[in-house]
Order: sequence, then structure tokens, then C-alpha cells
Amino acid sequence: MKQTLKTITVVQGDFAVSADPTHVMSTVLGSCVAVCLHDPLAKVGGMNHFLLASGRDTSSAGLKYGVNAMELLINKMLRAGSDRRRLQAKVFGGARMTIHARDVGKSNGDFALDFLEREGISCLSHSLGGTMARRVQFVPSTGAARQMQITETPPPEPMISQPKAGPNITLF
Repeated sequence: MKQTLKTITVVQGDFAVSADPTHVMSTVLGSCVAVCLHDPLAKVGGMNHFLLASGRDTSSAGLKYGVNAMELLINKMLRAGSDRRRLQAKVFGGARMTIHARDVGKSNGDFALDFLEREGISCLSHSLGGTMARRVQFVPSTGAARQMQITETPPPEPMISQPKAGPNITLF
């Protein structure tokens, strides 16, 4: 009998943890970053999705910041039976989505990798940067992850309308 998989969507500023083998976590990332953590012995995993590397907000809305999102994810993993020493990470996102502002995606990716290194959490793989959004799926009980890049679509052609000449319109 085939098991039905249940998708848990992790939205911006959120996280989820599960040991259920029928759960698949999913998110879509642009400049945001998702860190997927897995404990292979406890067969527990979790995913977060943060918008900015750091900020001053300490309320629950502060989940949009990397440091809060990482601490909350790790703590929930530990409460679910994980051992911090066995945690393994896979990191996704951090694309540069606009050329008109600072590269938030790079800051987010750098933060995630630096945080994991400081905390002694092994990063098994990462896919960071670029200019394309990603859809990430993560099976928390096995640690398996996959990413699909969302292809860039060209912007629509601008509509050129031909104004009708009249007394209030000057044609160049």
C-alpha cells in the first residue's frame, strides 16, 4: 500500500519540524534562505525560511530574521529528540532578485553558513546565489532535499498605444 505524502508549506518567517516519514516540507525562495536540518539517528528534520540575516525585532515577528529563525528551529529539533552534535544542514536560496538594491540574498546566505560554522553544525550541501528563485522540497525524516529552479521569464513587452490626435494631444 502506497503512503500518501503530506506537504507542509514553510512560508516566509516560519519554520517546521517533523519526524513523520509521510511529511515533505516545501518552500519557494528568492533572496530568502531556507536551512534544512536533519538528525540522521533520531530521524527528525526541520526547515526554516528567513527574509533577512539580522534585525532588532525580538517579537514573534522576528522569525523573519536569521538568528531568531535558526535558534527556534534548533530548539524545536532538540525538543523533538535530536542531538545538537548530530545535526546536519542543507542550505538553499539567497538569490539576487534585483540589481537596484543591496544584495540581500548574499547577506542571507553568508549569515546561514557563518551561523552553522560558529555552532559546529555540519553543512552537507548548499545552493546559494544566482538570480533565479528556487522551490525546495525536504523530507525531514530522511534528510533528502531537492531543488527546482524557477526559470526566469522575460518581462512582458511594453504596450505601445497610438494616441489619437486631438486638440489636447501633441504627437512628437
